[in-house]
Amino acid sequence: MKNKISTIARFIFFLGIGIFFIWLFMRNLTHDQKKEIMLSFRKANYAWIVLAVLLGILSHLLRSLRWKMLMEPMGYIPRSSNVFFAVMIGYLANLVLPRLGEVSRCGILTRYEKIPFTKSFGTVITERAVDMIMFFILFFTTIYIQSDRLSSYIQTRVYDPLAAKFQFTIDFSAFFIFVSIGIGLVLIAGLIILWRLMRRSAFLQKLKAQILGFLEGIKSLGSIKQPLLFIFYSLAIWTLYLLMAYFVFYSLADTAMLGLDAGLGVLIFGSIGIMVVQGGIGIYPAIVAETLILYSISKTTGYAMGWLIWSSQTLTVICLGILSLILLPLLNKTANVKS
Repeated sequence: MKNKISTIARFIFFLGIGIFFIWLFMRNLTHDQKKEIMLSFRKANYAWIVLAVLLGILSHLLRSLRWKMLMEPMGYIPRSSNVFFAVMIGYLANLVLPRLGEVSRCGILTRYEKIPFTKSFGTVITERAVDMIMFFILFFTTIYIQSDRLSSYIQTRVYDPLAAKFQFTIDFSAFFIFVSIGIGLVLIAGLIILWRLMRRSAFLQKLKAQILGFLEGIKSLGSIKQPLLFIFYSLAIWTLYLLMAYFVFYSLADTAMLGLDAGLGVLIFGSIGIMVVQGGIGIYPAIVAETLILYSISKTTGYAMGWLIWSSQTLTVICLGILSLILLPLLNKTANVKS
């Protein structure tokens, strides 16, 4: 009972954060701006959104095939259908509680494929490590490619309002460099302090174990039988993620001219929102709106675009997750009967 209450409380907490971000963004919109957002939903060309959904399904399929590759060196060859179902149920579980999906999909393989939980969970850690490497590569690539736009955004949206409020004037270029160096030094100092505290704190010891798990996961990649295929799957998954956002741009006339650089910005900054808030609810559309300001897209259009991308991806996960929950026991029952 205590665990159930804790789970419900955590779900309500994370859902509340999402609702708070929706309220925070919407409260500053005028009645006409809210009408403009609703009009964007009605005028959207949903054929492009369907294409993005199909690309999303393909990315989930490739992820399941990549995960299966990680289990083969241990002597386990699970059915591809079960691995795909486990991935989709895991995504569905993550919408309820962060990190619940990793436990759920490993539990499914333990039940239906007799793969020990600890071993399948080790492959999930490896997957996380690979995706984090991909994310950081794309993150710093995005910062480098769009440094001019980001510098202009920070100046107009952060520096200028502060300068006007507190009545000070400095060279913004020097200010930007100074702040960047300062943030870097703070991060380095924070990591040093964090590492020292890990020796005394149980929570930080657990965090340290996860970091070491990531490193072990990376080392285990050396045992993969087809490393080039694994690399192809990893690159293809993130390419599909990029195209999922990019093709939805074509659904609205005001965003149809945006390029892949805008899609990359939405992918990276939107992913941060999904990491911070359960499923990205509330915060993802707001981040997309702020990101598209870099490309001279109005906040209302950007917000509508954020909801179109987020809702299409989330509904895909919900539908496939529920379908997987239904098909998983049925197909395995049939397979057991035939065997």
